[in-house]
Amino acid sequence: MKDLLVTDHLTKYFDIGHGQRVHAVDGVSLAIAEQEILGLVGESGSGKSTFGKTILGLHDKTSGTVTYRDELLPARYVPRDFQRHSKNMQMIFQDPYSSLNPRMTVGEIIGEGLKLHTRLSTAQVRESVADWLVRVGLEPDHMSRYPHEFSGGQRQRIGIARALVLEPEFVACDEPISALDVSVQAQVVNLLYELKASMGLTLLFIAHDLSMVRYVSDRMAVMYLGCVVEVGPADKVFFEPKHPYTEVLIGSNPEPDPRSERSRPSTAIQGEIPSPVNVPPGCRFANRCPKVMDTCRDNTPELIPLTNTGDRAVACHLYENP
Repeated sequence: MKDLLVTDHLTKYFDIGHGQRVHAVDGVSLAIAEQEILGLVGESGSGKSTFGKTILGLHDKTSGTVTYRDELLPARYVPRDFQRHSKNMQMIFQDPYSSLNPRMTVGEIIGEGLKLHTRLSTAQVRESVADWLVRVGLEPDHMSRYPHEFSGGQRQRIGIARALVLEPEFVACDEPISALDVSVQAQVVNLLYELKASMGLTLLFIAHDLSMVRYVSDRMAVMYLGCVVEVGPADKVFFEPKHPYTEVLIGSNPEPDPRSERSRPSTAIQGEIPSPVNVPPGCRFANRCPKVMDTCRDNTPELIPLTNTGDRAVACHLYENP
């Protein structure tokens, strides 16, 4: 299947003054195929959300490139770049409470993109908004109401409608269920999955819930301190992790059975995550890794394909000389 979007050593640093920079995303190279769901997981602060926003031009790129349908996207977006690319590339934001303008009605929120990117009449915009409200499980007469009148799950459905009303090809889902009650998380994920199938969408699904990511994703990428340390088919990464960080991360995923959860040994990651301002040399997981070697503290491992597999890659010195 052809790649839709490719990042090549994509880097995003944030200057914080006094010559210091936060290494949010540090040389990430990933390819996302057409109509694929790529799950992106990692601890808080690993750079997942920044990666998604940098792809869409919401953050300027420090270095590296993003290619969309073989077209090199700008390092720094100007208004005409958003006008050109946002119809094909959209984002569903994490917090449904802060991502919707409280001064706008639901109809205005969802219809704004149509007014900016199409020549539809006012009546046609209203018709499209009404249709999308039904598609995400709401009612057409909700378009005259304001965001504060809805629950968190309903607000996220509004955010989904806003992102998809332009029928984009690529959507970055920035932890779209983390701010929702557990009772509605599965509903929102199933809605996204159904819309992906019916529209032929390509999704970058960013989340903390590893089980949910495995459920919805074709492939899974694992980030640690700004770098991708493992990528491969979701089931293989989840059930047969290769990188020591992936092993510990998945091992810390809670079991649904309380009795099993209580009896299993603790798999908490030891040590503290290094500062993204003062990134240590070598492997960034070395100070917490149960399999650390001398070379790990001085030499940075590259993300390389595993021997005899064409679908998995790991950034770990354990696999450099099999």
